[in-house]
Parts: sequence; structure tokens; C-alpha cells
Amino acid sequence: MLIQPRPEPPQSLPAHDRVYRTLRTRIMHGELAPGQALTLRGIGAEYGVSMTPAREAVRRLAAEGALSLSPSGRVTTPELTPDRIEELAALRALLEVELASRALPRAHLALIDRMETQNTAIAHAIAKHDAVAYIRLNLEFHRMLYLRAQAPAMLAMAETVWLQLGPTMRKLYGRLGRTSVPAGHRLIVAALKAGDEPGLRLAVRQDVTQGLRMILAG
Repeated sequence: MLIQPRPEPPQSLPAHDRVYRTLRTRIMHGELAPGQALTLRGIGAEYGVSMTPAREAVRRLAAEGALSLSPSGRVTTPELTPDRIEELAALRALLEVELASRALPRAHLALIDRMETQNTAIAHAIAKHDAVAYIRLNLEFHRMLYLRAQAPAMLAMAETVWLQLGPTMRKLYGRLGRTSVPAGHRLIVAALKAGDEPGLRLAVRQDVTQGLRMILAG
């Protein structure tokens, strides 16, 4: 199966919005390491824009916790403390368990089939040792379920947590040494097929927190 890259934002968007969306996606999918330094000049050169759109994109991402902006103007991706990782893991457990529970009554067979197909794509990314594709496909697996919850504000909050965790998830992938699709994904699909809400809530909670706990334990 060919793993398709995420489409780029359309060129018709304002420059600052295009840079913001592209850089936001890259951070969320773990393309940047924790503590990686960026410069406005470098961002402008990479995306073919002036300093003003680059500055506006960085300002928006800093407001979302995706970038750290020092008083001196230094821009870096976040290096999360253990306390911050624990907090974000707890948020994932709260938000995503609730989203999955709300999605369950609307989880039709076509959705379950798509999630199983997504797991196949995840297996291909693991076989290729492609960390960025793995993180992207993993988040899309969760997103396709949570969209069925019809709770856009809650999903937006969950995506902000994913954004803040993106660089850390890249670091985590190297530690996990995955050789197969996460067991939590199989348990989520099984619970959906069975209409098992307690089982689904447990599977989602374990899936979204287990890896982060490995970082805390290590």
C-alpha cells in the first residue's frame, strides 16, 4: 500500500496562513525534534515568504503551545518536562475517551473497515521505519473515529494536545521499537465491532497513554 503524504495547503491562502498550516502539520507529525531551533529568516526562506508572514505563523503556533518563543526572540519546538507530559497524557485520556464514547453510536461498518485499512497502512509505515508516516497515520486513525462524535470543540482541543506532543512523539517512536500495529488499535476496532462502550473507553485510554508513560518511566 502506498502511503500518501498529507496534501499541502492551497497556494491561494494568505502567506501567513499557508506557513502556519504547513508548519503546524509538520510539528504535529513529529517532523521536528524536541528543542529544535527555528529562525524567522529560515522559515521565510523555506516557504518563500517575507519575515512578516513567518513571524505571524510563529506567533500563532506559540499561542497553541507548538513553539516556544523566548524574550530574546529565539524560537524552538517544546522540550516537555515530565510533569507536562503527564498532564498532556491525562488530557488525552479525558478528551479522547469521551470522543470515542460519543462516536460509538455512529460507528458504522464502513468506518470500521476504513480504520482496519488504516491499520494496514500503519503496518507498512512501521515496516519502513518511517516515524513521521507512523505518527500521521496513527493520528488519522484516531481522528476518523472522533469525527463521528460530532463534537468539534472537543476534537479541536484534542488536536491541540497532539500538536504540543508532536516532537515528543517522534522521540518516543525511537524508543518503542515497534514491529507491529499497536495492540490498542486492534482492541479499539474489536470494541467498535462489539458495540462495547466500556471496552472501547479502556482501549482508547490505554492506547493514548501507554507510550507516554514509557517516557516518564524512562
